Amino acid sequence: MKIKVGLLGFGKTGKAVAAVILQHKEFSLEWVLKRTTTLENRSVSEFLGIESDEAGLIYSKEHTPINELLDEHPVDVIVDFSSSDGIYGYGEAAAERQIKIISAISHYQEEELNLLAILGKKTTVFWSPNITLGVNYLMFSAKFLQKIAPGVDIEIIEEHFKQKEGVSGTAIKIAHALDLDVANINSVRAGGIVGKHELIFGFPYQTVRLIHESISREAFGNGVIFVAQNLTNLPKGVYNFEDILRPYFILEPQLATSEI
Repeated sequence: MKIKVGLLGFGKTGKAVAAVILQHKEFSLEWVLKRTTTLENRSVSEFLGIESDEAGLIYSKEHTPINELLDEHPVDVIVDFSSSDGIYGYGEAAAERQIKIISAISHYQEEELNLLAILGKKTTVFWSPNITLGVNYLMFSAKFLQKIAPGVDIEIIEEHFKQKEGVSGTAIKIAHALDLDVANINSVRAGGIVGKHELIFGFPYQTVRLIHESISREAFGNGVIFVAQNLTNLPKGVYNFEDILRPYFILEPQLATSEI
């Protein structure tokens, strides 16, 4: 049985995520919900030029209340690429129906985080400021490396497209995870770089570099697929990428050999 998905947000990243979901055989994109009436009632697959049997349509918040949408077009998961206040518009309605929530919003304030905790008592909630699998693998690996060598010098370099303002939210999260000063993050803005994060570990006489680079925004869609698959059997609560990745880092115990 396919996992039915509802998507909030249809900007550049939202469109890329929708394209990935439409092309995955285990998922069904039931609908997209936008703030404005632009593209209202258009087929998602037709608009994106992707051949699909899915009946997913684009709806507007102005004309379609969230409760009505969820009752007439039920889903298993809501994926949020809208805005930091979007959770107030659908969170309670989704939690009451025990619909899983995957939020990929870059920045939440304490108020929104408190709301996620409340919603997590009713349904399964996941939040990650960067939902690409690769960058979260990088972050998880970095914490292991720092644990092995706690005194190592670490530098964070983040590169993004020229128009991006402020320090990368992902770089800030990496800095917090490694207990580093956010003020020391090195930022580069040039051309049309989608996103690149590099960690340099400076050991005596050697360096180790961990690099993640987003080649296209479809990487966010792959992250959504990975998260949704891993949330399937998780109980109610609030989860992050580390919760999902941790089991994959448990190595099988080495088999004892009978002869040497």
